[in-house]
Amino acid sequence: MSEEEKKEKAEDQPNAADVEETSTEAQRETVKEAVTSEPAAGSADADKEAKAKAAAEARAARAAARAKQSEPGGEEEAAPKGPSPSQPKLDRLVAILKEQAGEEAVDEAYINERNGHIPTVVIKPAYWLQSAQTLRNHPELMLDYLRNMTGADMETHLETVYHLIQFKAKQNYAVRVKTDREAPQIPSVTPVWATADWNEREIYDLLGIDFPGHPNLTRIMMSDDWIGHPLRKDYEPYDPEV
Repeated sequence: MSEEEKKEKAEDQPNAADVEETSTEAQRETVKEAVTSEPAAGSADADKEAKAKAAAEARAARAAARAKQSEPGGEEEAAPKGPSPSQPKLDRLVAILKEQAGEEAVDEAYINERNGHIPTVVIKPAYWLQSAQTLRNHPELMLDYLRNMTGADMETHLETVYHLIQFKAKQNYAVRVKTDREAPQIPSVTPVWATADWNEREIYDLLGIDFPGHPNLTRIMMSDDWIGHPLRKDYEPYDPEV
């Protein structure tokens, strides 16, 4: 090998000092990354432990509060609630219905506090038509609009719920009428409130409640040959695939 070739080969080989410097720099970077990542991981673990501890303390506090409430004299009894602002309206409503529709017309009366303190009465089916006419025509009530009517299967019985409003005073009332499951029947109030027409048909269709006095009590949602009433809790479909 000539001297020139030996010189070129020597230039191609890495300098030992350069190799050592590069190795040292790589080690420094590795240590730096390790030092940087360790606190982040440790911080995440610490946050997780803190949240778990806070949750455990909250559960313990709730359990202690419940235990304290269950102990005799463990916590002062809540102050009794005052009368509802709608109570006078409910009292007057009951008095009018008993006077006009019959002493036994009202089965129950209460304030629906969760729904805007609406005065609510439960009317016996035999007194419902006369009660409806009273609600519509009495000068102190004048509930001229039936804004909604629903039906429900309560398992022990079926019932309808009527939501009425007096437009002039913007006063809402509600009426519930219960009926037997085996032969459900409630007088139609379509002659009193025209909006009851399709509502009664829908309830008849889906729950099977009969409304004597309705001008056209036929199915409105299911086909005429449909068997049964789909919203009853004892309903069994004739064709399970439908």
